[in-house]
Amino acid sequence: INRPAVIFFFMEGLSQDFGQTQFICTSVPKDVDLCAANLPNTVSAEDLKSTVMQLRETVLQQKETIMNHKETITELTSKLNRCESQSMPEQYSRSNNSTQANTLKQLLQNKIDDLERQVLSRVNSLEEGKGSLRNETEQRGKVESTLTSLHQRITELEKGQKENRPLDKFQLTFPLRTNYMYAKVKKSLPEMYAFTICMWLRSNASPSVGTPFSYAVPGQANELVLIGWGNNPMEILINDKMAKLPFIINDGKWHHICVTWTTRDGVWEAFQDGAMRGSGENLAPYHPIKAHGVLVLGQEQDTLGGGFDATQAFVGTMANLNLWDRKLSSAEIYNLATCSSKAQVGNVFSWSEANLDIYGGVSKWTFEPCRQIN
Repeated sequence: INRPAVIFFFMEGLSQDFGQTQFICTSVPKDVDLCAANLPNTVSAEDLKSTVMQLRETVLQQKETIMNHKETITELTSKLNRCESQSMPEQYSRSNNSTQANTLKQLLQNKIDDLERQVLSRVNSLEEGKGSLRNETEQRGKVESTLTSLHQRITELEKGQKENRPLDKFQLTFPLRTNYMYAKVKKSLPEMYAFTICMWLRSNASPSVGTPFSYAVPGQANELVLIGWGNNPMEILINDKMAKLPFIINDGKWHHICVTWTTRDGVWEAFQDGAMRGSGENLAPYHPIKAHGVLVLGQEQDTLGGGFDATQAFVGTMANLNLWDRKLSSAEIYNLATCSSKAQVGNVFSWSEANLDIYGGVSKWTFEPCRQIN
């Protein structure tokens, strides 16, 4: 069936913004040339062409508008997606924050555990050190206890001999250089403006014999000290002032030594084996030896009655220590060194078991000078 073509014409008043429009419908045979056809009541060909051009422009403008709208839709879609993507992390933020918090908590706990292990290790080390120190102290206590027990046993064995021998016929032996072996004079000394101190000594200690005796008073630990230390000669200290003594006594033999001193001009004399070996003056002149001190045998005092240093301890044997508050003559000293019947005992301190307290395992043996010398 051949149907006529239908042509729609836009009349005048058509605009690209689709304002007022008018449509005309005309039936045209199928094979007729539309451009050449003589259509009734129609616009001219020029008008028709113009209308077609306007339609084309309108289509293009609509296409451009659609493209703009498409870009707008794309932009809005992008913003929507971003909003959704932002909302999703918010949904997961609590979970992520919780995960991060758990991770941080675990790291802190691990650090705390490491610190606790370090502290525990340090405490264990300190405890081991304390244990070692305690063991050393306990060991020293055991040694002192054993030595004291031996000393008591020896004392008991000697009890049977005491009735047959004088109390001054004994010697004290200091076998080791320690800070706990010593003897202490029981009585306090008076103030002295002169003195003579004598004793028997035997030692082979090297390089020096140490400290045979030290006398300390409140405020002055070196009030009166006889000491040998290092490779130095023996020294006598009075009020911490020093004089070197020409003694040579660490040859393993018995030697009798004496030191005299007077406060006037600080004059001193040193005797070995009955003969004067040296003298001097200006040793603590016009300084009296103070009273109410502590006289210790075998140790040098850094404090009143204590502060002993093992490196300054006496090693060897001593006997017959006597102290006078005057200067003995050379003849009196010779009588002491030769065990003469005219020999005197000290009027400030005399050698007697009853006048001494013994500590730390110092041993006590029977001794008779001159019969046992060398």
